[in-house]
Amino acid sequence: MKKMIAAAVLAAMPFTAAQADPDAGCGLGSMIFAGKTGLTFKVLAATTNGSSGNQTFGMSFGTLGCDGKGTVSSREKISMFIDNNLDNLARDMSRGEGESLDTLAALWGMDSAEKAQLSTLAKNNFGQVFSSESVTAQDVVNNLNALMADDQALSQYTLS
Repeated sequence: MKKMIAAAVLAAMPFTAAQADPDAGCGLGSMIFAGKTGLTFKVLAATTNGSSGNQTFGMSFGTLGCDGKGTVSSREKISMFIDNNLDNLARDMSRGEGESLDTLAALWGMDSAEKAQLSTLAKNNFGQVFSSESVTAQDVVNNLNALMADDQALSQYTLS
């Protein structure tokens, strides 16, 4: 039933005119709770965006209020993406390729050559990035950031 409601909402909403919520980000939750005010609706929108797995789709195809062209420059937004995609990102980094790793590079504003460099760096240093089984998103950000700071091509993307 929930899938049918979500499909109906997706089919009925305009995909090009939407704007991402500055707090909750883009995604299905921001579309469903558009125009609502208050902390409760912000939390519901962010939770729906993060748990339904539709932000990557929205960023990739410019739907659900996402344009996919912005640059993430804050540690918090990178951490949020990594936290929401930790398992997929670990798999992709271990292989040196994949949608989550590509999306992370795109969020960081990297071009094709830099994405390839990040993929190689992540694969070659996987044990440093994912330093333990209980690694947190913040640990991954810190570890990846340290590796990027030492890489000539990627040092410009180091988060402060």
